[in-house]
Amino acid sequence: MSNTSHPFDEETWAQLPTIFENLPEPIHMIMWGDPAESEVERETAVLLESLTDRFEQLTTQVLPRRVNYHFYPVLGIMGGPAGEWHDFGLRLIGLPNGYAMTSFVTAVQAVSFRGMTLGAMSRIQLKKLTQPINIELFSAADNEAGALMAQPLFNMTVVNEHIRSFFIMADQFPTAVERYSINFLPHMVINGRVHMEGVVDESEILKQIAATTKSS
Repeated sequence: MSNTSHPFDEETWAQLPTIFENLPEPIHMIMWGDPAESEVERETAVLLESLTDRFEQLTTQVLPRRVNYHFYPVLGIMGGPAGEWHDFGLRLIGLPNGYAMTSFVTAVQAVSFRGMTLGAMSRIQLKKLTQPINIELFSAADNEAGALMAQPLFNMTVVNEHIRSFFIMADQFPTAVERYSINFLPHMVINGRVHMEGVVDESEILKQIAATTKSS
């Protein structure tokens, strides 16, 4: 077992092998940010390092801040090993702490398993999607329901190349919340126009995606 410091409680740390040692495909995690600039960026870097030191299927790297990102850190969950990874367009914005750690794990699993838990009918409907779709999902460390919304969203992102998803820690970036006047979490925004609050199923997300493409 690695002696690298980690942000997990002992119970969670002991359970991680059941998740990360059985991944069918390797995962490369990129963090855009600067650990010297903020505490959340430093803690996120420690989180990633502690996981990659322990699990062979995981690799990571830290890249400088980018002008097209407004909040940091930004995590990109890539499929494949370092140097050969594929970008599925899945991003987590902020330190995934509290209940958001479940969403982080879900993101890794969605990419490694290539979205295989997505329903068959959902896969069929997504094959019809040919327009760019950007989906922002706002959640928080104390928002348990956010993880329920993250799972279908991440799977859809992996299955269809036109979907990009952004899981945003609302409690860490209040200005992002104010932009959309969000009052309830989880909150999903499709292409900056279509809003959904609370927990909805795959079919409702697909319905709203379809409505967005028709109105664009």
